[in-house]
Amino acid sequence: MLLPETLSLYLAKQYLKNVVIIFSVLMTIVFLADFIEALRRGGDREDITIVILLQMVLLRIPTLALKLLPFIALFGGMLTFFRLSKSSELTVIRATGVSVWQFLFPSLFISFLIGLVVLTVINPIAATMQSQNDRMEARYFETKTNLLTLSTNDLWLRQVDDKGLSVIHARGAINRGLDLTDVIIFKYDTNDEFIGRIDAEQARLHPGFWELDNVVITGPNKPAERHDKIELPTSLTVLQIQESFASPATLSFWDLPGFIETLELAGFSGDRHRLHWYSLMAGPILMLAMVLVAATFSLRTLRQGRTVLMVLGGITTGFVFYFMTDIIYALGLSGNLPIVFSAWIPAAAITLFGLAMMFHLEDG
Repeated sequence: MLLPETLSLYLAKQYLKNVVIIFSVLMTIVFLADFIEALRRGGDREDITIVILLQMVLLRIPTLALKLLPFIALFGGMLTFFRLSKSSELTVIRATGVSVWQFLFPSLFISFLIGLVVLTVINPIAATMQSQNDRMEARYFETKTNLLTLSTNDLWLRQVDDKGLSVIHARGAINRGLDLTDVIIFKYDTNDEFIGRIDAEQARLHPGFWELDNVVITGPNKPAERHDKIELPTSLTVLQIQESFASPATLSFWDLPGFIETLELAGFSGDRHRLHWYSLMAGPILMLAMVLVAATFSLRTLRQGRTVLMVLGGITTGFVFYFMTDIIYALGLSGNLPIVFSAWIPAAAITLFGLAMMFHLEDG
């Protein structure tokens, strides 16, 4: 039996209203904290105005909001169910024979719908804004990236040291980025003047240096020099190179598959981006799960003095889930768990927990 349309709309509106309230409160706190941190970082820079700092904070807000979305769903659900319980509306509704699943359906539907909208519409907007923020960070705070360009056929890196700049071009990479093939290195001095070129059949990255094979060194007004093997000092590491790729947060859900394919065709690991992509797909299910958890800690008729304990229980469950998610993601990136499992396990686990508790609540 379905709930009457009027009652379903009322419950859905109550949940949506409380989600908006929680969202507004949390985003205000996040904005103020981030803005204060931005003032600390850029307060002594004459070229960075308050307007620029404010713009950068606003560009980061959507990405931060997406990270907090499961908690917003959790706290919004708890607030909704506590209010309905306190006003005795829940008691009246349950007295008419409505099951807990019928009662929860409007909130579950709204949360799942929010998850879909976030996945398909909000995420691309947040990714674009985060990308713009990263460019402003590089411009005003001089955060640098070693990777310049990556395509299926070409890889461009740069490395800067006391002697100047080296721009590295390669046709591809193997061994998860440790080896570059068909390498050309353009060398510039500290005044950005071209001083030479190095061609190599292969470059292998070791701690502190590139090992180049079958090398030809040329330069202005210099004869070509041939070497079987040379070592070129570098401060780059494989981790730095991989982290120089576009951050998963700067790529939309729709763009990630193509970027992952490009990474892997170029010889690099796409695990970090693939994990992010799968976790985005799990988002709508996670939103459902958080409503179930909220109901677990909110739907009982609470005795006086137990409300605080139930609230703390819900909050604690949310934070335990957050830390366990980080651990599971780390296991996936380290290769101890398949990427698809590490992305879906947190959402599946919290969903099963919520379902188990709700079945116990309904039957008990």
